[in-house]
Amino acid sequence: MNRLYYGDNLEVLRKHIRDESVDLVYLDPPFNSNRAYNVLFKHQTGTESQAQIEAFDDTWAWTQESEAAYSDLLIHGSPQVADGIEAMRKLLGDNDVLAYLVMMTARLVELRRVLKANGSLYLHCDPVASHYLKIILDAIFGPTAFRNEIIWKRTSAHSDSGQGARQLGRIHDVILFYNKGAQSRWNTIFLPYTAEYVATAYRNIDDQGRRYQTQPLHAKQPGGDTSYEWKGKVPPPGRYWAYSRENMERLDSEGRIHYSRTGTPRYKIFLDESEGRSLQDIWDDIAPVHTQPSERLGFPTQKPVALLERIIKMSSNEGDVVLDPFCGCGTTVDAAQRLGRQWAGIDITYLAIDLIDTRMRNTFPDIAGTYEIVGIPKDLEGAAALFARNPFDFERWAVSLVDGTPNERQVGDKGSDGVIRFPIDGKQIGKVTVSVKGGRQLNPAMVRDLAGTVSAQRAELGLLIVMDEITRGMVDAAAHSGTWTNPTTQKLYRKVQIVSVRDLLAGKTPDLPSAFLPYLQAQRFAPDHPTLPGLG
Repeated sequence: MNRLYYGDNLEVLRKHIRDESVDLVYLDPPFNSNRAYNVLFKHQTGTESQAQIEAFDDTWAWTQESEAAYSDLLIHGSPQVADGIEAMRKLLGDNDVLAYLVMMTARLVELRRVLKANGSLYLHCDPVASHYLKIILDAIFGPTAFRNEIIWKRTSAHSDSGQGARQLGRIHDVILFYNKGAQSRWNTIFLPYTAEYVATAYRNIDDQGRRYQTQPLHAKQPGGDTSYEWKGKVPPPGRYWAYSRENMERLDSEGRIHYSRTGTPRYKIFLDESEGRSLQDIWDDIAPVHTQPSERLGFPTQKPVALLERIIKMSSNEGDVVLDPFCGCGTTVDAAQRLGRQWAGIDITYLAIDLIDTRMRNTFPDIAGTYEIVGIPKDLEGAAALFARNPFDFERWAVSLVDGTPNERQVGDKGSDGVIRFPIDGKQIGKVTVSVKGGRQLNPAMVRDLAGTVSAQRAELGLLIVMDEITRGMVDAAAHSGTWTNPTTQKLYRKVQIVSVRDLLAGKTPDLPSAFLPYLQAQRFAPDHPTLPGLG
């Protein structure tokens, strides 16, 4: 079964992914390259960080955790890996770049382990770190496992080359392509010829209107009946016909031979029989996501589906297993599902896992029950554990249980942790303000506070989700919060409602209007929908 894993990918890889069970790995790990080089390489003495996502706040700076991970690689890594990461420390010093490389090395070691002997790995990065990552990959896979440095031209212009800039515009990403073994999966990708190339290379047109080009019909080595005169012509000195007399007669009868003005025979290569030009290592034909509104989910680092489809087609076949250990908004698993591959995705933020789940249900209506989400709470004990580990992820998880959209950023108790959007009529969008309380000591004031937030946000309704048991005082406060009538259906709703996590896990739902699927449909219909933070 296909799977989404919520958790640290290093832990998930070691605990859940078997040796040699994956055919293709694609990863696009977070790297905040917008930071100035002098910041990235500044020697770190504290724990302050400029991480791209919450999950790696303490990973970017060189900390005690970084030192422990570094020591583990020296002790338990292969000699090549230990030498490689030690050399990086001597070269770079203790800074954010080294912390990033230590984090990545541990995970790349595990990714090689889970790859099948004929598997491939594609690491998507940018020029700030690509040369360091290539050295690490050489140490882990071996330098002969390197296949390509793919250049993806992701935009045609960039603001960092504007007026006053002292550098060229940075408009490309790097994708490092490695094989685990010599006999890797490979399917050649062909692209259509350009109109200019066709006009030049296929300028001949036969009686049926078919375009063709020609190539010589002689060869360097003899091969049977290949020394003869053909319609008054013989091969150049020291060469032979490429075909026997019998095959030349067949080709001539089939209209496959072109005769020059001097009568020299040449073989016809028809345009409509050509697969096109084989793909090279510079890709400038796939537009970035920001030019494709139908795909945009608001992730700064989101990649287009076409890019992942190309990689998956090249290095896997139908039924193969594709793994993305930094799956972010789920483009890899989306593309894998479209192409009939099995898939697994891992992300350390619940917001990402919930978004992917919603995206897959929205994109593939019949997908329900065909994949599993591992690591999210399924009972009260799991919910309590999630709250203890990460209160913000607990809030996001609770909001997702009611098909809501969590806030873009959780920054403490501000009265609202998410929103449910629902259609009122063909033009209006209604809102339910959602507040989550994971701790104990519940009281009626929480209900009254939510009622005030609903009014301040001009929402139609409010929903309070609580971990502990709902008190009688809270029920009374909700009963006095007022009502709202849906103008389309004339149905009456209590203005503020309360539901427990226990009830939601048991399948009980609050009395609310039918919601849009969060993120996707809400974003299309609601212009005030916030963009989502980058998750890698």
